Amino acid sequence: MSTSHRIIRVIIAENPPKRLDKAIARDVPEEANLSRSRLAKLIADEAVTMGGKVMDDPRAKLAEGDELEIRVPEANESHIGPEDIPLDIVYEDDDLIVVNKPAGMVVHPAPGTPTGTLVNALLHHFGGNLSGVGGEKRPGIVHRIDKDTSGLLVVAKSDAAHHGLAKQFEAHSAERHYLAVTHGAPDQADPRLGGIKGTSFEKGNILKITTQLARHKTDRQKQAVLFSGGRHAVTRARILESFGTPVQAALIECWLETGRTHQIRVHMAHAGHGLIGDPTYGGRRKLNVKVIGPNAVEAARAFPRQALHAATLGFVHPVSDEKLSFEAPIPDDMLALIETLRAG
Repeated sequence: MSTSHRIIRVIIAENPPKRLDKAIARDVPEEANLSRSRLAKLIADEAVTMGGKVMDDPRAKLAEGDELEIRVPEANESHIGPEDIPLDIVYEDDDLIVVNKPAGMVVHPAPGTPTGTLVNALLHHFGGNLSGVGGEKRPGIVHRIDKDTSGLLVVAKSDAAHHGLAKQFEAHSAERHYLAVTHGAPDQADPRLGGIKGTSFEKGNILKITTQLARHKTDRQKQAVLFSGGRHAVTRARILESFGTPVQAALIECWLETGRTHQIRVHMAHAGHGLIGDPTYGGRRKLNVKVIGPNAVEAARAFPRQALHAATLGFVHPVSDEKLSFEAPIPDDMLALIETLRAG
């Protein structure tokens, strides 16, 4: 356990929230770079005091002018091991890194995948040059993409970057556009879509899907569409190219107003246009060999992952305030699939 600390002083402003945890989260200095979850842990760890008294009850009431001290331990070394795994680095500075994650790589270690993850690779790449994100020297993961989805991720290297990026993703102000290959095409001319709850069209033949999402009641690995409870989720999609007459598949662009687990995959399946290769939400739909030919049918059938790529990522740099935007080219496996569909 680390023995050195930094002291953060907080003075409660007027009209404080009724709970300690909410009041301190509102009034803690911005430069402290302490997230709500980090503050909650510090309260639980008896690191918050007022007049020498430990304030470990998050429901405690505070008044305007109350002065608190937070003892923030210096970061411990991460328990996650560094691994020499190649990275496709799109951008890097002292505060953050943007990487193009390959399909097949898990972002963060978990019981089923303790090694070989993006975090393991980043720890090796950084060589210990990290600030303490959440009290531990590790990369600050502020958003994730699924193991078998390829594309862009931004990761914080400093507390300031982690705090600033997390706020942008929480506010849904970061721009994320994906490319996907779907069964069929989400077209306004299709009367079937008009009867699916939560779907509508905006100008330019843009499909908008608005639902709630929550864990599936019986399969905890899946997300389910709801219209009460769960978490608000909005996806937009437009056709870039369609394949076959009548249409059998399409290359689409999707962008997120919110960022929920499996959001694009479950939303497109809800609209009846599941992603090719998606083992969880894609269903058993097959392309018509008489329309599109045997090569295209086989390419779609054999595609080994959901055909989804995080192609563009934009955000405001949390330290310099510069607007940044990045693109990652469509990966070879999806490109080959598209070319085969195109050839029919």
